[in-house]
Amino acid sequence: MTTTTEFLTGSFTADPEHSSFEAELRHMGVGTFRTSFEAVEARLEELPAGGHELTGVAQVESITIRRPEEFRAHVVNGEDFFDATRHPQIRFRSNAIRFSGGEDVEVDGQLTMRGIEGFVVAKGTFRAPLEDIYGGRRAALDLAATIDRRDWGFDFQAALPGGGDVLSWEVRIAIHLELVAD
Repeated sequence: MTTTTEFLTGSFTADPEHSSFEAELRHMGVGTFRTSFEAVEARLEELPAGGHELTGVAQVESITIRRPEEFRAHVVNGEDFFDATRHPQIRFRSNAIRFSGGEDVEVDGQLTMRGIEGFVVAKGTFRAPLEDIYGGRRAALDLAATIDRRDWGFDFQAALPGGGDVLSWEVRIAIHLELVAD
């Protein structure tokens, strides 16, 4: 079931040049490791029965890592992390979209990574469609969610010498979609 408002009609595709999918987690107990995925597709489609559905796909191989190739290979293809050889995509499909008035929005859905599907709730803002300089319609959707990476099989961990973990279990995901009407 998707709830929407009368100002959102039709279907939209994410503009790849103006959209992003990022993740971050605590590293070594003090820093923050941030990364993004370059190859991301998303759609916000009007459903025949009413409401909308948000879907998205990110290609794991497109992750940005500014480290030696061995580290990138471990994160992308290693069984401790994405295992992209067997699971090349991250997928999302909404179950419900709730507009709370103003720009506030909440999206419930199924996130699939490493072949494991799990429920997430993302909160953020939605900016209603308006006419762009090309005569089309554009809208924007910014969402954030925090997940426990263990729920998707990301179990790698090491202990710090003074106590604590090398990587936090919590990962913050942030998605910005600039949506163009079809």
